[in-house]
Amino acid sequence: MSIEARLAELGVTLPDAPAPAANYVPYVVAGNLVHVSGQISQNEAGLIKGKLGADLSVEEGAEAAKRCAISLLAQLKKACDGDLSRLKRVVKLVGFVNSTADFVDQPKVINGASDFMVAALGDAGRHARSAVSAASLPFGVAVEIEAIFELA
Repeated sequence: MSIEARLAELGVTLPDAPAPAANYVPYVVAGNLVHVSGQISQNEAGLIKGKLGADLSVEEGAEAAKRCAISLLAQLKKACDGDLSRLKRVVKLVGFVNSTADFVDQPKVINGASDFMVAALGDAGRHARSAVSAASLPFGVAVEIEAIFELA
């Protein structure tokens, strides 16, 4: 089954790849690797803001992380000139969680992105990962995630 068909089964339509918010490029293709810049939590209504451990639940954070993963795939699609079938695998995700000093469930939050990648991509979605806390993130968003993808 194609990636686009899996996404449709999950009820997900990839948005246009978000434009960078500063002086950087959204992705860099180096050999067969695509390095995608950090994607911040946002949905159709706008930015998903808040601090885990104060404003948002783990479940809300996981949904924010899933939205980051959707943006990562949108950037990958753009990097592949619209052809997601070129994806061989997700190599690594690095997730940053805007959280209080005593919040310890960063892995559960970033699971929202990891679980989505596996649901959308099957075994090609399994990846190495880091999940870390941040005192704040750009624009006050809840989550930011960057990724490395391998192309066939």
